[in-house]
Amino acid sequence: MVKVSTNNIEISVNVSYLSEHSVPKENHYFFIYFIKIKNTGKFSVQLLRRHWDIFDSNGEKRVVEGEGVIGETPVIEPGETYEYNSGCNLLSEIGYMKGYYTMLELNSNMEFNASIPKFELIVPAKLN
Repeated sequence: MVKVSTNNIEISVNVSYLSEHSVPKENHYFFIYFIKIKNTGKFSVQLLRRHWDIFDSNGEKRVVEGEGVIGETPVIEPGETYEYNSGCNLLSEIGYMKGYYTMLELNSNMEFNASIPKFELIVPAKLN
């Protein structure tokens, strides 16, 4: 697990390789990641947008941006945690992701970016 905190928003990530959804002979490697977003501040925040930079060891870089996550723009109250999972496919056995969420502090109506820590996407050695 990797974790980072920005403006009282703590984001942690766990990742797993899903061999049952991967086809190595066709250069298709699928990973699932689990995100936990904890509001350690005093004010409610809303997750508005996401920005992902996805790097594949074959040299490919993708940028994914959009509203919310998994179709939601959750409000996270002080002390509460929001969790979700999603997936990513690579064309090689190694890569990584990093990014940020654009958050809105509801008390001040100010937007800020909460960093998503860099996490590696690596096929386990015994499965190569």
